[in-house]
Amino acid sequence: MPNIDALRALANDRRLQILEWLKDPVAHFPPQVDGDLVADGVCGALIADKLGVSPPTASEHLKLLTQAGFLCARRIKQWTFYRRDEPRIAAFKREMTEGL
Repeated sequence: MPNIDALRALANDRRLQILEWLKDPVAHFPPQVDGDLVADGVCGALIADKLGVSPPTASEHLKLLTQAGFLCARRIKQWTFYRRDEPRIAAFKREMTEGL
């Protein structure tokens, strides 16, 4: 049975958009001073800007996606960077198809 936290995390258009952008961060975000877009992830501030929301609102979306296991968070200096957890996403997709 799929994880309820994962289903809740996916029940929001903005969170789905974040996951979509992070599939190809180089295409969707500008270069960063700290951290590599692919290896380290995208800075939460850039995600907030692209979403057009305040940093605390973006942080809540990112926290839910991280808790559900869809994102990995990494601190570099005072910033938090996010990237997709592809193995966890693949496992969730398998859980969903096996449950049908």
